[in-house]
Amino acid sequence: MNKIAKYRRQAKVSQAILAKAVGVMPSTIGNYESGIRNISLTMCWKIVGAFKRWGIYCSLEDVFPEPQPKHSVFTEMAGQAIEHESASGSGH
Repeated sequence: MNKIAKYRRQAKVSQAILAKAVGVMPSTIGNYESGIRNISLTMCWKIVGAFKRWGIYCSLEDVFPEPQPKHSVFTEMAGQAIEHESASGSGH
């Protein structure tokens, strides 16, 4: 469950009600909640505005937090390479 679903449930509204409030189809809200569909900044603001009208006081950052980078073998290897270069004192 992502933050849209969390705040929507806190507001005690269905996907259909949220969809009507922001001018999209209920399936679009479902796609946003499941991560199937990307969401525009304008739509983010509309959703937060709807929550606020329903008495759920939240910020854009509360509902749509900044994505955290995914840890991967590549980033781990890159970090090790940087540490190794720093430790060996090689610099140009």
